[in-house]
Amino acid sequence: MKIGIPKEIKNNENRVAITPGGVHALAAHGHKVYIEKNAGANSGFGDESYIRAGAEILPGAKDVFDAAEMIIKVKEPIPVEYNLIRPNQLLFTYFHLAADRTLTDAMLAAGAVCLAYETVELNRTLPLLVPMSEVAGRMSVQQGAKYLEKPQGGKGILLGGVPGVKPAKVLVLGGGVVGTQAALMAAGLGAHVTIMDISLPRLRYLSEIMPANVDTMMSSRYNIEQILPETDLVIGAVLIPGAKAPYLVTKDMLKLIKPGSVLVDVAIDQGGCFETSRPTTHAEPIYEVDGVIHYCVANIPGAVPMTSTLALTNATLPYALVLADMGWKAACEKYADLKSGLNAVNGKITYKAVADTFGYDYTEI
Repeated sequence: MKIGIPKEIKNNENRVAITPGGVHALAAHGHKVYIEKNAGANSGFGDESYIRAGAEILPGAKDVFDAAEMIIKVKEPIPVEYNLIRPNQLLFTYFHLAADRTLTDAMLAAGAVCLAYETVELNRTLPLLVPMSEVAGRMSVQQGAKYLEKPQGGKGILLGGVPGVKPAKVLVLGGGVVGTQAALMAAGLGAHVTIMDISLPRLRYLSEIMPANVDTMMSSRYNIEQILPETDLVIGAVLIPGAKAPYLVTKDMLKLIKPGSVLVDVAIDQGGCFETSRPTTHAEPIYEVDGVIHYCVANIPGAVPMTSTLALTNATLPYALVLADMGWKAACEKYADLKSGLNAVNGKITYKAVADTFGYDYTEI
């Protein structure tokens, strides 16, 4: 199969969809890999390393899209890429379609086969979302701690405090991969952490594995409202696979939060779990609403591309090999986890949560 790796051009997206090691594995299976010039430079992988692994370097994105049957990316296509996509071309990337009607309509119009990393599901887990969720969860605390600093507009609180001074209080909404990593990171820095979830079995598990400075609590609007007034940093880590995230902190609830506190919305890719959230970029990561700082960067792992690219390729490469070896139809017919990743095929929505979000017809594969 002919496989294309374009350079990521979303604002401050420094990751690349494959490492030279990944190229070497695909080439060993007899596939041809085309990579856009300098696609891996920001992740520490120069063109020469890809050439040595067996790739061919092409000068521009159009050349890559024109040459490839399967496009592997990190982030969803942006408007300048829409016209490069042709019918029946397989796109294997993060899409988060339920958060973006314009993107969804563009993919339907293009007639592409959209196989989304974030909805590939195996044994009730999301294996292609996990590595970036781990990065984003850890970084959410790192960024939250930074914006609690006074020069950044925050309260001026050190997350872990010091002897004789209480640490900051952190609320993590969602006990999945992002929330677990965020809670562990915040606890490791010495903060007092409360992690909420709606699953009692999950809370039992978290209670067993978390350090002593982490409390678990059932998630409800009442409980969130009770804890917000004493919280310095809120991490939004809610995920409903393929669907828009629910609002757990409404605009009215902001009045409960003290000025200079920080909200980090890791769910912004899926529409955000704070009503006042809107996507931001690494270039302009924050804004303020009612004195509360909002950090809503939609590609948090893009800030650490060397780590993120390696972690992502570790997860995606086995699937890319299966898709390349078998073709998407045979691969998705044989493997239910890959089939669950199909969000749109040849102009039809094939993932129910996306169809329900926009009121579109759902077509079963």
